[in-house]
Parts: sequence; C-alpha cells; structure tokens
Amino acid sequence: MRKTMLTLSLALASIVAPFCLAQTAPAKRPMTFEDMQKMKRLGDTAVSPDGKWLVYSVTTVNLEENKKTAELFVQPIAGPNSKSGDAKPLTVAKPGDSGVQFSTDGHSVLFLSDRSGSQQVWLADFDPATGETSNPKKLTAISTGADNATWSPDGHSVLFTSSVYPDCPAIRPGDGGVGDKCNADRDAATAASKVKAQVFTHLLYRHWDHFTGDKRSHLFLASADGSGIRDLTPNDPRDVPPFSLDGGGCGCAFSPDGKELAFTENLDPEPAISVSASIFTLDLTNPAAKPVKISTSDGGNFNPAYSPDGKFLAWRSQERAGYESDKFRLFLYDRATKTGKDLLPKFENWVDEFVWSPDSNKIYFVAGHEGAEPIFVADRNGIAKNGMGLERLVTPGQGYGVYGELHILPDNWSILATRMTVEAPVEIVRLGAYSEPELRPGEMVVETDFVGSKGEFERIIALGEPSKRTLLPITHLNDGIFAQLDEGKLEDFWFTAADKTKLQGFLLRPPAFDPAKKYPVKFLIHGGPQGAWGDSWSYRWNPELFAANGYVVVMINPRGSTGYGQTIVDGVNGDWGGKPFTDLMTGLDYAEQHFSFIDKNREAALGASYGGFMANWILGHTDRFKCIVSHDGMFNPESAYGTTEEMWFNEWEFKGKPWDYYGKPDAENPFRKWSPMMSVKNFKTPTLVIHGQLDYRLDVSEGYQLFDTLQRLKVPSKMLYFPDEGHWVLKPQNSQLWYKTVNDWVDQWTK
Repeated sequence: MRKTMLTLSLALASIVAPFCLAQTAPAKRPMTFEDMQKMKRLGDTAVSPDGKWLVYSVTTVNLEENKKTAELFVQPIAGPNSKSGDAKPLTVAKPGDSGVQFSTDGHSVLFLSDRSGSQQVWLADFDPATGETSNPKKLTAISTGADNATWSPDGHSVLFTSSVYPDCPAIRPGDGGVGDKCNADRDAATAASKVKAQVFTHLLYRHWDHFTGDKRSHLFLASADGSGIRDLTPNDPRDVPPFSLDGGGCGCAFSPDGKELAFTENLDPEPAISVSASIFTLDLTNPAAKPVKISTSDGGNFNPAYSPDGKFLAWRSQERAGYESDKFRLFLYDRATKTGKDLLPKFENWVDEFVWSPDSNKIYFVAGHEGAEPIFVADRNGIAKNGMGLERLVTPGQGYGVYGELHILPDNWSILATRMTVEAPVEIVRLGAYSEPELRPGEMVVETDFVGSKGEFERIIALGEPSKRTLLPITHLNDGIFAQLDEGKLEDFWFTAADKTKLQGFLLRPPAFDPAKKYPVKFLIHGGPQGAWGDSWSYRWNPELFAANGYVVVMINPRGSTGYGQTIVDGVNGDWGGKPFTDLMTGLDYAEQHFSFIDKNREAALGASYGGFMANWILGHTDRFKCIVSHDGMFNPESAYGTTEEMWFNEWEFKGKPWDYYGKPDAENPFRKWSPMMSVKNFKTPTLVIHGQLDYRLDVSEGYQLFDTLQRLKVPSKMLYFPDEGHWVLKPQNSQLWYKTVNDWVDQWTK
C-alpha cells in the first residue's frame, strides 16, 4: 500500500459534511501566460553540514518592468517546521545575490554579490541554532569579478573563477597588484575606445550569444582571512572550466584534506572542433606544482568529486572524441593505484548528476529514463542484487518527474533533492528512510491506494534496505497558484517504429476535457537532437500552457532521444531527416488511431533548434499539418556549418565537412541529403519563422533564408525576429510576445 498525509480534520469529515454541501470549491481554470510569470522559480540550493538548514534562491518575474530578481532564503529542514512557510530571507543578502555555500563547520557562509559595483565573494557568520546570518564582509576585490565560489574543506580558503587576460601578469600574493592592474587597465581601455572592431585569430570567437573576446576563465584561490589571491591556472590561454551545458559551477572539487584540487580542462589547440575535456589534479601545497592529467578517455570528462574518505575520485566520462552526446558514464578512479573503471558498464543511460554518500560506500545519481529523471544509487564496489551494481530509488512509470541537485543528509540515508513534473516547476523534496514519515501538528498517516503526481508521499523502491522511503515536499513556492489551475495529466504511450524499434510518446489533454469532442493538436518536436520530452516543466516550451487554450498536445521521442539507451541516442547521427522523421510520423499516426478525440485534420507542428530543423524538413516532406512553427531551425546545413561556432557538432552529425563531399552525388552528401532547402518546391504549409539575432549556434541567417524562400513561393508565412535574444527567448515581455504570436498563428490555421 502507498502512504500519503491527511490531516486529522478528515476524521471529522463525515460529521461536518452534511452542513457544508452548499459550499463548493472554486472552479479551476486553464493556465495563462500571466500565471506562469507569477510563479516563483527555484534556483541554487545549499544544505548546512548538520542537515538542519536549507538555503535556496528564488527568482520572481516582474512582467511590467520586464525583469527578473533573485533572492536568497533560509528555512529549517528537519522537524515539524520543515515547510516553506517558515522560510525567511537570508539576513545578510540583498536582491540579486546568489551562490550561497556553507563552510564545513557550518558557522559561516559565502555568497556572491555585486553590491560593491562588481560581483565579488562575500563572507558572513551563520548561527546553526537560529539560522541567522550576520557580519557580512567582502572577501575579494578582483577587478574582473568573481563567480562559482566554493569553500575549501578546512574553511581557510575559497575557490572561485574569474575571466582574465592570459597575457597579463599572473595574479598572486605579493605581486603588488600588478596582475590585477593589467586586467583593469585593459578593460578600461576597451570600454573607452571609440573603435569596437575585433581581430580574430582563432575559431570559437563567438559562442551561443556572445563574442568570446580575449579573456579566459581561470581558477583562483583566495585566503578566507583576506591575505591574498592566487591564480591556479596562470597565463593559461584556455577556459577553465570549459563551457558545458550539462552543469554550472567551477567543474572542480577539493580533496577532503584540502591539499589537492581536481578540475576539468580541454587542452585541444582548437576547441571549436573538440569536446575532449580532461580531468586534472593540482597539488595545492606546492605553489610551483603543475596540473597532472588523470583521465584517459578521448571524449569529455566532467564534474570530478572526491569520496569523503579521500580514496577515490568519480566523474562523468565519455569515450568518443568529437561527440558531445556520447554516453556519460560514471567513472571511478582509485587514487592509490592510479587506475580507473566504468563503475556501471551495463547501465545504458546517461549519468547526469551524482553525489557521494557520507560513508563513501555509495554514489547517488540521476539519469534520464523513459521521459523522467529518477534517482539511482550505485555501490562503489559494483555489487547489487540486479547485477548492474545499482538500485533505482524511484518507481518507474508515469508521474515520478525529474530529480536533481542531490544532497545526502548526515544520517547517510535521507536525500534532499529538487523535483519537477509537467504539472509544476521545481520544488525541494526530502526522501527519507523511515518506517513512518515525519508528522506535522494535526496530521496522521493513513493507508491509501492512490497518490497523485503532487501527492505528499510516494512509494520508493530500493533493492536493498530500507525497502521503503518517504517523499516529503519541503517547499511549496507556488501552491496557491496551482490550486486555481485546471491542468492535464501527462499520459504516455508506446508504439512500434517502421524497423520494429519500440518508442515512447506523450499526450496532454486540454482543460475541461470532453471525450465526446474532437480537439486540434499541437505536435511538439524536441531539440538537441539528443534531448527528450517527458514529465518535466519548462517556462519556454510549456506543454500545459500549449494545451490550455483547447488543444491536445502530442510529443514523440524519436531516434536521437535520451533516456532509452545509447543506441537510440546514436540513431539520429548522420540520419537527421531519416528514421527520426518516420518515427515522429509513426508516433503521431498511433496517437490518431488510439485517441478518438484527436482531430487529425487540425494539427500543427512546432519545433525549436533540431525541432526547428525537423519543422523545416516536415515542410518539404508532408502536407498533413495545417501550419508549422519553426524556431531557430537549420534550413541549409552547408551555410549553417559556415556560420556556427561549435563546429564539432555539425562535423559529427553530418559526418564531416561540406568540402569532403564536393563532387559527390547529393544522395551521398549528408549536408545536401538532409537539407530542407533541397525540398523547397514542396513547401505549401503556412509557416511561422522565429529567430534571434544573438543566436550563434544557428545563425539568424538560417531564419532569413527560410522566410525569404517562403515569401518568394507565396506560401503564407510570418517571421518573428528578436534583436536581443539568442537561441532561447528569455526576457519576460519577449516571452509574452513569443507565446502570443505562436498561439495566434496556430489558432489562425487550426481553429
């Protein structure tokens, strides 16, 4: 039986019910864009060493002022007051502060603040008895600012990153400020110059939404007493850490004794064509020590973490060079023997985030699995009852959401984590190992067969002991809003592709659903292409909001999707318009056949990034849709190769460079075989084109080419252009215009 929490007042329900029949709950309504903008957005989390206090960032959106503001809060974790109603602002923090971290002894915190004019590391006292902070003081005053700060284990130092000019003198104690002055003077000269031209001598001169310039991110170590700062990667012409979408922070870790640092760096002389980041260690006791490379794989290696006993290092590792979507393995390195191994060779999905247990015997991690991101635990020795050396801590099946930001509490069993579902954004939950869950005043435990995706408790399966874990929400940031909303429940279905491969799809019904009616369809196509739809929340492509104005939302995870094993992920390589396209169409066919309320004559296809490419491909290969929305999509792979920045991506996905295929038939040239441009004579479907000027992954010229072509063909079309957005639309009022334009376009052609 599953367990959930009910208040004692339920015991009186049979007595008071006859007198309350006239009182009805307010009718729920569909979600609006304005509702979504009112939602509080959980950011970074930190847990005190004693496991009693939680600090987290909450961002609120002011739509009228077109801005977002982050604030830091603290609240108790344990006991009857472990709910967000007891949260209070962090005393020493100001709006915009971020990056709070507890010292190992729990009596100090660090945080990042720009209150002095530039973002710097600040320290403050923390009282573990009351949760109060006091005596804020600025630790760093480096002219280039500080980011990604973390404590050393002994609390005597703080590590942080800062972007500096590699050819300036290295910043170190006793240098008389020469190094920092060089950086400050260079920045001032650049700001004052009337000439804004740049000279490029290398690739990756721009990245995602900005030009990279001459600065590079370095690691710095600052003494907590303010006595000095040392550049740990002096005069290095490369970024440390290298850019990665899979995790923020410094990409580094202290050994438990504080004497060694592990970090990630890509030494390839041309980073625009390489993802081969390596793990290095640095002896912090010797200022003259040089980094030592310890990883051996040709692919990317990220997120090193020492075991608490100091005997091992673990990190996420890929095998294949040049492939950013190779399987992320959980790699274990023995510091004594200097040998390593893939801890879970039989595990097929990506390890996305992990943390050691306090006793160093287990590693907890999250991994994509069939549209969700459950928590797993791996035995350090690779021994478990299922033969794979791991246990799954969350029941498979629909409704268990996406977990992240794992914190193992001092009892060595309880886990604090973030969790989101398609129905609600990120909140913090506690997974406990108790025979009975903690009770709040006036509550009792009852047996029940039902627990919804927002239920307070959920049965958790583990192959070892204990066999049951309770799930308790710690924060309730948006309960008031969601109590008013009529949201659909995510449904999944499986279908068989043309080559007999089993694939998964998802469906959301609209609010006030009537099974006797026929509904138009918004068919969403995910990006990546190595990505996935599932039980997760998004502010940019929100399935619930797409369904809210009377649509069935259908989402298919075709070849290339994550969470189904690396073979499925690799299925898109060199085959962009092949099996993935037929997978999508076959999945939609299945939905039409098995959900009678779908009106197959009123369907719209919407996609961004790779989904935008697929929208463009669909435009030339089927007329089944009434309209199309193509956001930041690739139209001409040959021109996209010449205008992108992460060139490794195109060279891997299209199996080389365009000139490798010159003189060969189009059928043998992936850049032309999978080019939507080559099928423009078939374009008939009304299409909305969306692109941002600052999108350097897929240059705005791809959107211009598509729109110009549609206009010349006299296909009904419209282009929404953002001069101040990159690959994602992030500014509140821009997002408002985006949703309105997209929904109005789909309404125009399907309703």
